[in-house]
Order: sequence, then C-alpha cells, then structure tokens
Amino acid sequence: MANTNEENCGNLKKQLAKLFEASLRETVPSEPDVEPLVAACTAKFGDYQCNYAMSLWSKIKGKNSEFKGPPAVGQAVMRNLPPSEMIESCSVAGPGFVNIVLSKSWLAEKIQKMLVAGIDTWAPKISVKRAVVDFSSPNIAKEMHVGHLRSTIIGDTLARMLEFSKVDVLRRNHVGDWGTQFGMLIEFLFEKFPNFEDVNERAIGDLQAFYKASKQRFDAESAFKERAQKAVVRLKGGEPKYRQAWVKICDISRKEFDKVYQCLGVHLEEKGESFYNPFFPGVIEALSNQGLVQESEGARVIFIEGINIPLIVVKSDGGYNYASTDLTALWYRLNEEKAERIIYVTDVGQQQHFDMAAKRAGWLPAGDRMFPKASHVGFGLVLGDDGKRFRTRATEVVRLVDLLDEAKTRSKAALVERGKTEEWTEEELEQTAEAIGYGAIKYADLKNNRLTNYTFNYDQMLNDKGNTAVYLLYAHARICSIIKKSGKDIEELKKTGVLALGHPDERALGLHLLQFAETVEEACTNLLPNVLCEYLYNLSEYFTKFYSNCQVVGSAEETSRLLLCEATAVVMRKCFFLLGIVPVYKI
Repeated sequence: MANTNEENCGNLKKQLAKLFEASLRETVPSEPDVEPLVAACTAKFGDYQCNYAMSLWSKIKGKNSEFKGPPAVGQAVMRNLPPSEMIESCSVAGPGFVNIVLSKSWLAEKIQKMLVAGIDTWAPKISVKRAVVDFSSPNIAKEMHVGHLRSTIIGDTLARMLEFSKVDVLRRNHVGDWGTQFGMLIEFLFEKFPNFEDVNERAIGDLQAFYKASKQRFDAESAFKERAQKAVVRLKGGEPKYRQAWVKICDISRKEFDKVYQCLGVHLEEKGESFYNPFFPGVIEALSNQGLVQESEGARVIFIEGINIPLIVVKSDGGYNYASTDLTALWYRLNEEKAERIIYVTDVGQQQHFDMAAKRAGWLPAGDRMFPKASHVGFGLVLGDDGKRFRTRATEVVRLVDLLDEAKTRSKAALVERGKTEEWTEEELEQTAEAIGYGAIKYADLKNNRLTNYTFNYDQMLNDKGNTAVYLLYAHARICSIIKKSGKDIEELKKTGVLALGHPDERALGLHLLQFAETVEEACTNLLPNVLCEYLYNLSEYFTKFYSNCQVVGSAEETSRLLLCEATAVVMRKCFFLLGIVPVYKI
C-alpha cells in the first residue's frame, strides 16, 4: 500500500501526483524527467485526471516503444498505479486520459482527522522559506486614498496566505518618508508653529490641506522656495531641529495611516525610503566596481538592454533619487534580509528596470523560475458608477477612512432595520456592523482578478444575495446556528462521532472541502486572491445544495452531518481569515 505522503496530507493533487509519479517510473523508466500533470476534473468521468499520455507518447514513439498510441500509454499508466486507500476506481478515456474517482470513506476520514488535528494540518507546503511583501506604501503628509486600498487589501491577503503556508513573511510598508517635499513641509511647520515641538495632529488638522498649503507657498513665493530648498540640505545634513520637525510630521502621518490599518486589521512593519539612506554609497560603489554604473551628462546611470532611457542612480548634483532608493531596497532585501521571494503590491513604475539591473549585477538569477525572485503584483483601478476613476464631486480622491466609515454606517443601518437593536447589545451591533462593512469592501476588491478594474458600489457590496461578503458571512452564521440548534456538543462529537459521505451531495461537499489546500497553493503561486474567493463562494453553494437535500438535525445521520457542517464552518473561517475578513457567528 503506497504511503500518500503525510507532508502533503491536505493536498489531494500532490498526493495523486506522487502515485502517478511512481506509475510513470514503472511505465517509462527511460524517461526519468517526466512530471505527471494532475488536474481536478470538470467532467463526469471522475474527480481528478492525469493528462500526460499524449505528450508522453510524442516523446517515446519511434524509440522501439511497446505502446501503439496514447490510449495504450494511458492504460499502462493506470495499471501501474500503486495500490492506495485514496483511490476507489480508475478509467481511461479518449486519448489516454486517466480518470480517478476518490474513495468516499478515505475522503471522510481525512475530513475527520482535520477536525481533530486542526485546519493548519491542511496548510500547503511551499518551497520558499522567507518572502518580503511590499504593500500599501503611502506617502507621508498625504491622505491614504482608494488607490492605496487595493494595494493594502491585496498585499495583506497574499501575506496571510504565505504565512499560513509556513513562509516567514516580512510585511513591508515602504512609505514615502524622504525627499525634497520635506523642505517645504518643515519650513511651513516652522512658520505656522514656531514652538513646533509642542504641536500635535489636532493643531495641524488635515495633513492633506497642510501639504497643499505648503505646496502653494512653494510654487508662488521664491523666498519660501529658497528656504525650503535649504531646509532639505539641512535635513539631509542631520541638523537636530530639522530632524525633529521631520520626525514630527512623519509621526502625525503615521497616526492617520494607523486608523486605516486598524479598521482593516492589517499589520505592517515600516521600512520607509529613509531607512535605506545609509546603504546608498556601498550599493552604488559595488555596482560601479562591477562596471555597471557609467557617467552620462554629469549623472551616474545604469544602461539596460532594450530600454532607451538609462536608470539614473546618482543625480548630476550628487544627490540620490527614487531609483537609488528602490535599487538599494532590493539589494537590502536580498542580501541582508535573505528573502527568496520579493512581492511588490505597489504601483511599480520602473520596477522592471530594477530587476534587469539586479540580474546584471548577479543579485537575481537570470531564469524566471529560479529563486530568489522578484514578482510584481499589478492591479486595476477602482472606478465610480460613471466608469471613471473613483473620486468625490470636487475631483478630490476619496479619503480611505471616510470610505470605511460609510460602509460600517450602512451595514449598521441594515442591521437596525432588521430589528437587531432589540436582540443584541450595542457592542455586538458595532462589531457585526464592522465585520460586515469592512469585509464587504475587502471581498468586493478581492473577488475580481486583481488586474481588472472594478466599480466601487456600496449597494452591490452590501447585498446579502450573490457573490458578496455579506452573503458568505450570513451563510457561515447559518451553519453555526444549525449546530447550535442541535443542542449537541460539537467538540465531543469530533472525538466520538464518525463522519460518512453516503449521499452524493455530502460527497460533493466533502471533496470540495479537501480541495482547500491546493486552492490556497494555487492562489499563492499565481498571487491571485480571487482564486480563494471563488473557492469560498463555491463552498457555500455546495453547502446549500447539501443542506437542501440532506436533513441534518433529527435525522439518522445527524452526528455525521453535524461534523460535515462543522468542517464547512472551519474551512470557511480559515478562508475568511486569509482574506482578512472577521467571521460573523449569528445573524
């Protein structure tokens, strides 16, 4: 009996791949590099399929092969499969596709084991040990707007999925906390508040307005502009007064960002642009020693093949720029933090240029499939109902904190309308309104392929029907209610009860539950959170079908079906967690 590898205990696809690997070694020992292609079936022939016979035939025909064509290869692959408890039956279809039907008793046993040992036993195993996820990254003294929403939500979900997969994730907030704009901000601060040490966020008020007012002065008054430019030099020179003012402005900004992060339940470690300043000279020198940095019109640049404009790494005045920062940050993450994968969930700009420079320097390998690796997670725009970029009437970008507050307010109003003020405490009402409101915004973003634009519409997001967070949160609460109404101790049933998948709808639900690990792995590998959203929505649909056709409470199969309800709730909760959504337990 083949051991289907405990290290892949949650991943059906990988366990089947191990069995097919053994069969291929037996079937075509002359082709040791053949990797089995196992995919979930969409047809009625089985649960999974190995589609390798045709490509394998193209490799072996003409080599005195005993086989007469792809179907014969498929038959041999099926015959040579090691015996396994997980397989109920096999068949060969068409041009050698090997179809597998999994054993329902094996499926039931695996679900029951998860209920006892915990969902973390189904975590995918990923080869990467440490990853940097660079996301959110707002600019100091500017409001976080809806553009930052996508980066923050997508980045947090990717980080959560990687962390669940046992990857050491460094969540990096690469905030814009350095540069020439600080000269005008510091000078404006000195003007408005001579005793700036005592100033707080209440005194400054709206940081965005403060930034605009200082910019207007900078553009309109040459004397102010001159003072601002000198302030930049003094700040970079480390003069205490200017450093203190810079710290003050950064701290006030951070408090604003933190309000948003708190609402969204997002944790980041800040390593802003200023963090990398001490490393510039060494990195530029190392690149120069490799002959990569050249003089051009007084500046120092890196020429990149196929790109007309070179990457300027030291400006003609000897100063550093964004390219210097981003290239140094990449060097630091690879060499100091020893990241095997760096994922940028930001508006990347020239990022591809940095990768090419890093490959020339030997920091990154030339092949795309090799590690360490830098990946760029692009995303589309957030649109208004008019199909244009989402803004308020005054053409201002919407403040993120206002957006979140509005979702919570609307969510609370809907709960009040349903009479929940009579049933719940004020705290329960607030918590549920937050979970639904914030969850609705996150899910509306994440359910789309991140590369597409999406329309921000509260009515659609907060709809309790269709593929929305509200529908899914209510579905979870209903499952919890079924278990509660049974009056049974679910923890006790996990130890004493036996789960069976006798009815076709029980089996379909059970199979989908066991496809959780491979779904998370696919979402991680391709950096696509919508794959997990689709899985979660389908899970609720499978559950609805099961619950419509299989009586739970009061049936002869009550214990088994309650365990299946609990397994569904456990997997749903883990999906919610990975998407950064707080579950709701009653409605």
